Amino acid sequence: MKVLLINGSPRKNGNTFTALNEAAEQLKKNGIDSEIVWIGNKAVRGCIACNVCKTKGNCRCAFDEDICNEVIAKMETSDALIVGSPVYWGQPNGSVLSLIQRMAYAAGAHFQGKPAAAVCCCRRGGATAAFQTLQMPFQMLNMPIVTSQYWNIAYGRAEAESAQDTEGMQTMRTLANNMAYMLKKFATGTAEKPAKEDWQPMNFVR
Repeated sequence: MKVLLINGSPRKNGNTFTALNEAAEQLKKNGIDSEIVWIGNKAVRGCIACNVCKTKGNCRCAFDEDICNEVIAKMETSDALIVGSPVYWGQPNGSVLSLIQRMAYAAGAHFQGKPAAAVCCCRRGGATAAFQTLQMPFQMLNMPIVTSQYWNIAYGRAEAESAQDTEGMQTMRTLANNMAYMLKKFATGTAEKPAKEDWQPMNFVR
């Protein structure tokens, strides 16, 4: 089994990657393969409703100059999805939104029934709104949403600073454990529930 993780940040090794990598490492401990795909820092085209993808019926976007079709191909062979994004103005990065919208429209068949989760990183606020926005397409694509012990949010400003958010990193591990459990349950009909870590609360003001 394999989980595709999309790093929707223009910063390859920033806080979004740090959060996703924490989940990926935990998936590995559960015997689940994963791949983190970085969308890069070049423009990702938005959907223009041309409907060519529907006309051709090949589950590919008509525009092939960016990463969209490459990620669609990876989603075809993946069993689950985690999309991560930084928070910009209370919203996910525009490039990752464009990517998800085009993938969902052109290749929704490759998403159906696969567990999914969203992850957001921010300096201070807006993460819950961005998190909700990222999750909404999953519900329209019949994707079971994987939960954690809290909303999948990590805090940090400087590169990889989110690693210091102990509760945020625990949330990522719990998410990974729950996703591994769901995948195994779907695949075999039986799976052992993951053990819960002792809660590691972390507040802004100490």
